Amino acid sequence: MSEFGRDYEILVFNDNSTDRTGEILETYRSKLPLRVLKKDVSVGNSVALELLLREAVTSTKYPKRDSAITLQADFSENPEAIVSLVRALEGGSDIVAGSITTSNTKTPFLRKGLRSLAESLLGKAYHGAPVTDPLCGFRAYRLIVLKKAFNASKKRPLVDSKGWLANLEFLGAVAPYARRISEWSVESSHISRSHPIKFNIVGTFRGILRARQEIVWEN
Repeated sequence: MSEFGRDYEILVFNDNSTDRTGEILETYRSKLPLRVLKKDVSVGNSVALELLLREAVTSTKYPKRDSAITLQADFSENPEAIVSLVRALEGGSDIVAGSITTSNTKTPFLRKGLRSLAESLLGKAYHGAPVTDPLCGFRAYRLIVLKKAFNASKKRPLVDSKGWLANLEFLGAVAPYARRISEWSVESSHISRSHPIKFNIVGTFRGILRARQEIVWEN
């Protein structure tokens, strides 16, 4: 971002981590435009994401110009693609969705299997989306789109699901306020491939059933 020549701020949500996350973040405060958010209790990934985006909307003076880029802190989504996503926004898109490719990476078989199963069970909620990979959370949003979605929600959370499903549900909530949605192919990072997969079977299938009923895409 420094080489790209755009003003930027890094927003991080520390979800009551029990490792050295807080300590490590402190070492970057004097080197980067970094701001850390947290709550007194752990809130989970989807709530943390929405809190970060609401903070971005609240902080900007130029919602039609400024944008927010979302990605996982473990760098499973390659941050080198951030500039490409921003350029696509500057080219006229309101939402730019990352489409993850796994070339030259060793994606665990279980991860591939769970994703394929979710895609199949979601039906039109997945295949009718305006992008080819609606489960990917690596995205760029023009802040005016988020502002309109948050205002319409009247302070109610936009997302109830967790994990991959939260990315699908959030896109469904904000897409109606975007004039143009595009996507950008980004290569998946290999850094976090050895991390254990957290998978709540009952919760995930409940979320899939809810998404099948509630997410309807407008063509």
